[in-house]
Amino acid sequence: MACEPLVPETRVLAVASHVAHGYVGNTMASFVMQALGCDVSAINTVHYSNHTAYRQVKGTKTSAAEIEELYEGLRQSNLNHFDVLLTGYMPSAEAVQAVGKIGRDLKYNAVSKPGSFFWVLDPVMGDNGKLYIPEDEVPQYKSLLREADLILPNQFEAELLSDTTITDLPSLATAIQVLHTKYQVPHVIITSLRLTRDNQTLSSRTPSRNPSQPSSTTHSPTHRPSQDADAYTQAPPSISLDGVENLTIIGSTATSTHKPRLFRIDTPLLPLFFSGTGDMFAALTIPRLIEAVSASSTPDLRSTASWRSPDDVHPEDLPLAKAVQKVLASMQSILGQTMEGCKRRMEEYDTRAQKDGLGSGEEDKVEREKRRHLALMNASEVRVVRFVREMYEPPELERFRPRRVEVEKEKEREREGKYAEVEDGDVDMEETS
Repeated sequence: MACEPLVPETRVLAVASHVAHGYVGNTMASFVMQALGCDVSAINTVHYSNHTAYRQVKGTKTSAAEIEELYEGLRQSNLNHFDVLLTGYMPSAEAVQAVGKIGRDLKYNAVSKPGSFFWVLDPVMGDNGKLYIPEDEVPQYKSLLREADLILPNQFEAELLSDTTITDLPSLATAIQVLHTKYQVPHVIITSLRLTRDNQTLSSRTPSRNPSQPSSTTHSPTHRPSQDADAYTQAPPSISLDGVENLTIIGSTATSTHKPRLFRIDTPLLPLFFSGTGDMFAALTIPRLIEAVSASSTPDLRSTASWRSPDDVHPEDLPLAKAVQKVLASMQSILGQTMEGCKRRMEEYDTRAQKDGLGSGEEDKVEREKRRHLALMNASEVRVVRFVREMYEPPELERFRPRRVEVEKEKEREREGKYAEVEDGDVDMEETS
């Protein structure tokens, strides 16, 4: 039986990368949003054979002029009336500028109807201290922040955009405060936070460890490898996660005075490298946020600029928090099943490889490692077409209930040098219902 759409009729323009094989960029995002009821038009910023963690790729980048031409084609046929803009990886500073022009045009179309247009900006710039993009793109991304309604940076990207080093929850709150105040971004979600048990963050600039062993890496549900085929020449980055049991997502919707309302959701670590999960996170967030806004007790929230809740709405009750709860529940189930399927496929691969045999020389060893790496990357592709039910009906929602982050109490604990431990070994963050 066909599922009813989660959201009212919603037209989305997605501007991101594209691969012929696998699920990253628009290949991931388009299917996810379409499966949940959105009508998606896509402009692809690169056209690659596969994602770059394979370490070998063919394809081309889309020029800024080509991006603008594609949008002009939509505009001239009166096909540019979109409710949502989702922007991801951009291959050049000029491409970022082109996307800015598109976003501003769409906002202008909707200026007379508050809440009728919403821009989700995923600033795909880098991770683990390494830029995926040319340095001149960073200021161009900063120039777009005031235009966006929701941004989705990871820790490293949040540091770049806010010019704030994130070392703990108070400094994270400071970074979000900068984004809310200086750039007036209404909604922020910081992904890929690796918090120790005493709520210190692992450095976003931690160097890679043992890069020749991608199968042992552990990544966040929103990890994004490099999209630059020229820059990505090593295995997926690996970092030390000693003392880290969960990955943490912290979000905030600003008040009318641009103060953060911080909520936190922890997800268990999964010991496998995934590509395209940042794109899946962004794509799931759009229909889930529309659903939560539409179901809000706040009258006419969908007709409010940037869908910003009144100041008396608590962080854990924000539509953004409710949306992220469902997004992470879906993703944890999908990635867990992907991991189990990958394990089975790799066991079968290793059995066949051992049976077929290959020479024992150094050249043969390099070839064996290459073949196994390619098999692993293919086995770990997140085949979302197999998991529509998990997207539509997120399992185990209670595991991902958002919690309010009390920064002042956290600062007080830090000053006293005391952290209360709960039974599961995590830090006792203040929770308020």
